[in-house]
Amino acid sequence: MTFVSGSKMDFLSPRYHKQSLVQTLCRFGLFVICMGMVLTMSMYPMLRFLGGKLHSSFTGSYLPGHHSVLLVNCPNEQTAKDIGRAIMERRMAACINILPRTSTMYYWKGEIQDATEILMLVKTRTSKTQRLIDYVKSVHPYETPEVLSFPVEDGSLPYLKWVDEAVPDD
Repeated sequence: MTFVSGSKMDFLSPRYHKQSLVQTLCRFGLFVICMGMVLTMSMYPMLRFLGGKLHSSFTGSYLPGHHSVLLVNCPNEQTAKDIGRAIMERRMAACINILPRTSTMYYWKGEIQDATEILMLVKTRTSKTQRLIDYVKSVHPYETPEVLSFPVEDGSLPYLKWVDEAVPDD
């Protein structure tokens, strides 16, 4: 048996192509760019938060949306006080206003309902709103409790700073 060099037996010997320095640098550069994009995308929320904090501290201005006010309707004053106290004990809010009787009209199971309810205004950090909503839903006597969140666009800076101090950031 004779081995022929060149044609049929080339697939048995590995070929090594020499890469030029330019190709190597281009691949490395592309890798660095891709990794930079991945890191930037994954760190964007943290970078945005830190940028906002820096802007706020240097300019003395407020970062809109950092705080929220939640509206929660309760069937009576005792329920509102119980839920409000539990929220305060868990340090999920800085302040809760319990407003006296409000007249409410709403659709429920195809019928217009009239009721008297107690309205709670819950002031907190926006980062706490989902935890607050979940908690209220778990303890509220209504099948579908009203819990609405509104971001604070602006306000008294000393008051908003106090909210930050009263509600720890987890």
